[in-house]
Amino acid sequence: MELLPQQFRVPEIYGNYWFNSDPVPLSALRGYVILIDFWDYSCLKCLRAFPYLKEWHQRYNEKGLITIGIHTPQFPFARDPVNVRKAINQLNIKYPVVMDNDYFVWNAFRCNSWPTKYLIDKYGFIRFINAGEGQYQNIEHAIQWLIINSGYHDELPFVMEPVRESDRPGVICYRETPEILTGWQRGTIGNVQGHSPESTVHYDDPNLYVDGRLYLDGDWFNERNYLKLETDNPNGGYLVFIYQASAVYAIIKPEGEKDFQVFVQQDDRYLPRDVKGTDILYDEEGRSYFIVDDARLYNIVTNKEFGGHKLKLSTRSNGFAIYSVAFVTSAIPDLVTNG
Repeated sequence: MELLPQQFRVPEIYGNYWFNSDPVPLSALRGYVILIDFWDYSCLKCLRAFPYLKEWHQRYNEKGLITIGIHTPQFPFARDPVNVRKAINQLNIKYPVVMDNDYFVWNAFRCNSWPTKYLIDKYGFIRFINAGEGQYQNIEHAIQWLIINSGYHDELPFVMEPVRESDRPGVICYRETPEILTGWQRGTIGNVQGHSPESTVHYDDPNLYVDGRLYLDGDWFNERNYLKLETDNPNGGYLVFIYQASAVYAIIKPEGEKDFQVFVQQDDRYLPRDVKGTDILYDEEGRSYFIVDDARLYNIVTNKEFGGHKLKLSTRSNGFAIYSVAFVTSAIPDLVTNG
């Protein structure tokens, strides 16, 4: 992240629907520092940034910082304003958010990943761009620098302490398994049958796995953005993968029916309670599962340490539609410093 020259003016924001505010014309905000955050409510990396975004808004809103969220949907279900409103309320976001369902704002800013943050100076020029996670202290230093240069002369707070050890400047983290997308347009399947667009395929678990690929058992419909179980087998179906990470999340949407169970096994046993994700429950037999109640991101596993594991998700419901699986790294303990 580096200072950009005063060369590119910020484009106007034209969106489908605004939350927490009337439409905000950026041309009327000359003299203010503007922080623009491109996000999606089901994006894991976006959600991990919100403790910083909300704190920056609280710290600097009265010191000349205007924060605006641009909700550009990664998947079709995130185009629904009801879903986005629910997420904004759950996340307790107070600053303006605009829906960018047609990618007009995304394309105007030449954005290409979630999340991406832009800092605009008092003259309306884009001065800093940060794509992905991290760099939080550098972003806050940049916010303070732009606020001072906009004419603010009072004392500013010390920058936030890192929310996670992996956020510390200069920290070295393990390399986690990349996100696994499932739909035929961008996803990959480890089974030899591969994808068959817009059709149902019977898959058999090969019992031999490669890191970063999804393996299926049962009858699954291949949609552009997701895989959906479609079977008459009373035992249902399952998917399995191996991964390197400390935590696992999945984007799942109920299709046709909802509030059904998905059972979870790690390394061929149900989850111990000390590694369960926040969405995990247990039945009377001690089996770990979660309830698919909405189109959202589900936290399945939170291991104590980074490592390699096999994870299996099984269900009897034909409403189970999975879009992606995402993973979280952690700092290498021996290389963490407080500097």
